[in-house]
Amino acid sequence: MQYKKMGRTGLKVSPLGVGTMFYGSQVAEAEAVKIIDLAFDKGINMFDTADVYGAGKSEEIVGKALKSKRKQVVLATKVANKMGRGPNDNGLSREHIMQAVEASLRRLETDYIDLYYAHAPDYGTPVEETLRAFEDLVQQGKVRYIACSNFSAGRLMKALWVSDKYNLARFDCIQSVYNLLTRDVEYELLPVCAAEGVGVTVYNPLAAGFLTGKYDPAKPPPPDNRFGRERTGPHEQDMYWSPANFQAVDKLKKIADGHGYKLTLFSLAWVINNPVISSTIVGASSAKQMEENIGAADIVLNEEDKKGCDAVWGDLRPPRVFYGK
Repeated sequence: MQYKKMGRTGLKVSPLGVGTMFYGSQVAEAEAVKIIDLAFDKGINMFDTADVYGAGKSEEIVGKALKSKRKQVVLATKVANKMGRGPNDNGLSREHIMQAVEASLRRLETDYIDLYYAHAPDYGTPVEETLRAFEDLVQQGKVRYIACSNFSAGRLMKALWVSDKYNLARFDCIQSVYNLLTRDVEYELLPVCAAEGVGVTVYNPLAAGFLTGKYDPAKPPPPDNRFGRERTGPHEQDMYWSPANFQAVDKLKKIADGHGYKLTLFSLAWVINNPVISSTIVGASSAKQMEENIGAADIVLNEEDKKGCDAVWGDLRPPRVFYGK
């Protein structure tokens, strides 16, 4: 496993990380432990969870599975989403952050979090308040590095400016959606991260499984997966289930087949091969699936592969008048 630095920091993370969103719900605890053990044995040290995943159940499973390995892994969790019925049970206020971090530490059975994310922007709380709370957690030793997720380039820059102005802990990492069908972060966010030394972790690298190439546009999605479930289906279909994306997948599959790669591994490798990306979070639902995905870390794409992917993206997002020159 060739580890990568997280942005400008000295922290080294595996190019593939384990995503745990469905632990305790769609992925049973026993299988989740198998996935974590397999990943760890293969050299993966990045494990990503959040307080909201399974209403805390994911953190409990991850904490239990990593207890004996704690000092050898980079454990990430998140704060911001609603965790109760009260008015202060969500967001990025000092009140909620201080409550949420203690709850996460208990569920994770640890006394520190390596990477603590602001899971989503909170437009009702000044970013200074959020960063001062995070600064206190870093000073207390409860958090090693702070990060954000789902922030725009402009909001990230505002946060970096506030940290610089008041000498506060800065966001050393951002987590964003990024895949062969969703590349808008290349316009502003990734260049900002490269220039400012902010690490990038990627979620949804397989477009919620759409980039496996297993779906048929003439058939409805199976009711037992993310596109077909009553709770998640409408959201996932709105993001990816479109004629243009089905056509793009067919083109990408031909590129992958031409080199003897499965589309799944090719899609993961494409993200990993971007030098700005620190780690790509994979939400495998079984140990077998995790083992197959790990192979993507060894694939090096050539310029022909990348140009072919760029051509597919050009079909999805044709060049138009763009405000930035």
